[in-house]
Amino acid sequence: MEQRLNQEQLNQIIAEVQALQLKQEGEFNQEQIQQILQELNLPPELLDEALVQLKRRQALEVQQRRNKMIAFGVVGTIIITIGGLVFFNQKNASLLANVSAQQDKITLANENQINSVSRQSNPELFYRVTLKDAPIGKKLSLGCNWINPSGEIVKQNSYQTKDVTTTIWNTRCRYTINSSAPVGNWQVEMLLGGRKISEESFVVK
Repeated sequence: MEQRLNQEQLNQIIAEVQALQLKQEGEFNQEQIQQILQELNLPPELLDEALVQLKRRQALEVQQRRNKMIAFGVVGTIIITIGGLVFFNQKNASLLANVSAQQDKITLANENQINSVSRQSNPELFYRVTLKDAPIGKKLSLGCNWINPSGEIVKQNSYQTKDVTTTIWNTRCRYTINSSAPVGNWQVEMLLGGRKISEESFVVK
């Protein structure tokens, strides 16, 4: 059955034939190459070795291009990964920056607020802090510094909370005042990731 073509298909075939003709005109067979080498006073017997070297060079160029593409892919993956980590860390830092203390107090075990304590009773003090804007689903790294009247940190608490379940979050740290503790004005401060978020003063008698 005779195949019929429309005008658009005919134009495409004409263009394809012209391209093939140009390609053929730009290519040389081995006999033509040898003739050209002779005209240039070059030894034709080196043609085979030259062809091998040419193929090696072309294969090397292909391999180098492939290696570059692989390298670009690896670098791109690393950049995307680093970008994701930076974004995650910035987001996490932003969440932590919003956390602050809503209220705080110093108590004994009975949770009644106190302003002073006698060192002779060796009391265990609790610094209770209510946080606001706590990030739900995150663990918070908290710490407390207990500071004596001379400004020295005599006790440091460091702990991590369980997963936060509400934006208003209660936490605490504790320290036992012994009979040798210096009398005077003491201070306790709570830190979140190294950032001070609250502080309270109390008197040791």
